[in-house]
Amino acid sequence: MSEISKLVREQVNARATYRCEYCRTSSRLTGMPLVIDHISPRRVGGSDESDNLAACCYRCNEFKGARTQANDPATGEFLPLFNPRIQVWREHFCWANSGTHVVGLTPTGRATVIALRLNNEYVVEARSIWISQNWHPPSD
Repeated sequence: MSEISKLVREQVNARATYRCEYCRTSSRLTGMPLVIDHISPRRVGGSDESDNLAACCYRCNEFKGARTQANDPATGEFLPLFNPRIQVWREHFCWANSGTHVVGLTPTGRATVIALRLNNEYVVEARSIWISQNWHPPSD
């Protein structure tokens, strides 16, 4: 198994503007470096190429694991998770409750919110603090 180079890691993080590509949390807010997520995991044939890599916070990476699909809670349909390389975040998600919660706008968005627990109690509490300081939500 190859190791992703420091240069590629930096390129992936810079492309994501140093924010998790799933929950949009800035690494500057958490004080934790982002990890590199394989959108399509290695164990199912995913590569270390840039178009298969996403900047990801530890929490989203932990909940995503090797998943590539999840159920849409509205339809029960089993479908692919959000892919930040080929999909646009704002087309699948929006902020609610002044920015404390991520809402899925599409079946893919809804499935991703549930699967990655984008509104877990810890991140919602943190977002409340960040909002009070005008650090969140991201403007784009």
